Amino acid sequence: MRYACIHRRRHQHSIRRMCRLLRVSRSGYYDWSQRAESARSRRDRELLLLIRQIHLESNGVYGARKIQRVLLDLGEDVGLNRVARLMKADHLKGCPKRRFRSPPNDAPQHPVAANVLNQDFKADKRNQRWGSDITQLWTKQGWLYLAVVMDLYSRRIVGWAMDRRVGRHLPIEALTMALGYRQPEGALLHHSDRGPQYTSDDFRDVLEKHGIECSMSARGHCYDNAPLESFFSLLKRERVRGRTYKTRQEAKADIFDYIERFYNRTRSHSYLGYLSPVQYENQTSGLI
Repeated sequence: MRYACIHRRRHQHSIRRMCRLLRVSRSGYYDWSQRAESARSRRDRELLLLIRQIHLESNGVYGARKIQRVLLDLGEDVGLNRVARLMKADHLKGCPKRRFRSPPNDAPQHPVAANVLNQDFKADKRNQRWGSDITQLWTKQGWLYLAVVMDLYSRRIVGWAMDRRVGRHLPIEALTMALGYRQPEGALLHHSDRGPQYTSDDFRDVLEKHGIECSMSARGHCYDNAPLESFFSLLKRERVRGRTYKTRQEAKADIFDYIERFYNRTRSHSYLGYLSPVQYENQTSGLI
């Protein structure tokens, strides 16, 4: 232990002085330092290099559990506790979750649809069940509102729209993008909360025009739209938190990068067997 202490500080202090203060011989220290590295220490060093690379490629998002999963996929037989220990020693952290606070939910001014989805977020194929929601992001120019459409089969974001205003046009633009990109055929269920943007006649007219069945969450039940709440939580925790956007345009570019480059194509999801949404769809394309 004393030799290790001296070794860690050998570039800051005189080895002679440290040996004298710790009452060990210099010859003993040099003998210790020249011994072959233990197999465990060598293994830890090799793993730490991989852990640093994975953590960097995730933009500092992945914690020990996800990094361990990536290591296992790479053929590295390593336990979760070992990954956590190495990350802690190297001051590497993922993005911890924050407690969810349910926003106020005013009574809708338009008729609402029944909760057809009823927290059954599984889908057998693409374009069978979609979920939508809206969130807000702060910039130095003011609020930026983001509406997204998620395919619940793969948790892929298939449509989105951003604007300084949160009118009914916002979810319509996101839905229009999703329809143009996916061109769904067959029965499709669209689920959202009871916000006025989704209960508006204009939005429901778009659903009716394309033969899409409408489903809406029960009032005040955030878990009725849990996959979308989870996505927004990830977005803010992994990308928005700690950043200051000078303009709405800067925020738009960064959100686009997160959705299209990282979340859809790279970020692993435990629900999908630790694949990204795009990887999951590509892997199961022959089964649907």
